[in-house]
Amino acid sequence: MIERIESFRRRRPRLLEERVTLAHGAGGKASAALVDAVFVEAFRNPLLEPLCDGAVIDLPGGERLVISTDSFVVQPRTFPGGSIGQLAVHGTANDLAVSGAVPQWISAAFVLEEGFPIAELKQIAADMAAAAAETGVQIVTGDTKVVPKGAADGVFVTTTGVGVIPAGRDLSARSVRPGDKVLLSGSMGDHGMAVMLARGDLAIEADIRSDTASVSPLVESLLAAAPSTRWLRDATRGGVGTVCNELAQACGLGVLLDEEKLPVRPMVAGACELLGIDPLYVANEGKIVAVVAAEETEAAIAALRSHPLGADAAEVGEILEEPAQTVVVRTGFGGTRIVDMLVGDPLPRIC
Repeated sequence: MIERIESFRRRRPRLLEERVTLAHGAGGKASAALVDAVFVEAFRNPLLEPLCDGAVIDLPGGERLVISTDSFVVQPRTFPGGSIGQLAVHGTANDLAVSGAVPQWISAAFVLEEGFPIAELKQIAADMAAAAAETGVQIVTGDTKVVPKGAADGVFVTTTGVGVIPAGRDLSARSVRPGDKVLLSGSMGDHGMAVMLARGDLAIEADIRSDTASVSPLVESLLAAAPSTRWLRDATRGGVGTVCNELAQACGLGVLLDEEKLPVRPMVAGACELLGIDPLYVANEGKIVAVVAAEETEAAIAALRSHPLGADAAEVGEILEEPAQTVVVRTGFGGTRIVDMLVGDPLPRIC
């Protein structure tokens, strides 16, 4: 397996562009190339190189922390089911939770454009405070910068979260084995489609709401019921398809998904079909992808379904020895198709 992982590292996507494009922020191939060629190359160290949702820090006393940083530039800033303020807290706390940590503290920095309404800024702060209270984290420090009118689009929020990993907990792609099962905690694409339709320029009307929420309760329920859980991710930018590709490449194995088992709400499926977008690539903000040992699958699904956020949880695939480093979907017609890393950015600024 080590040989497979090293082989993948040698063939990561190359950065060919001379200027940044929207695709570099989509979480797919262009993002991976940008991160590798610029940031990993400049900052290379053992804590950074796994390129997980958060860095695991071993403290001298034996405790372990996870640190995660994210930025939020969603447009519009308020959408059905959520807002940039809620997203900033949920997104950061979720990155900590799927790294195995219990979220504890958040730092928040704001870049404000000159002329931004104070009333809207207060509402964003209120949304963040409510989301933090719901999630069980404290916003403990931060920073504010103001730039001239036209130098930013209203407000950008950057957050850093810190969480504590309970003793004995270890989630890693290196622990994934052939025969493990892939679980999804609920329907795909709710957030991305809610934001896209809220922009109002697609002439599509549908009652679709963002799924933005803290997944920490789901994670804790899952790990209590299935203590041999191998790996977790929240399927945000690039959706389930991109996350599964990252898993396949990190563990050196194949991922087989069952198209008929992948949950998608009818309105989301209809909107995706009209826009020509595969729901597998649409962002979620309150869903987790989990790899669990086969013998713990039933207990894991039952635990997820016991929480409202996981009511539609399902087993959607399995881990295979071959085809290595590849995601394959078994279609409803009995055939298969390869799901590659996301190329381009069909849904810009959805988080």
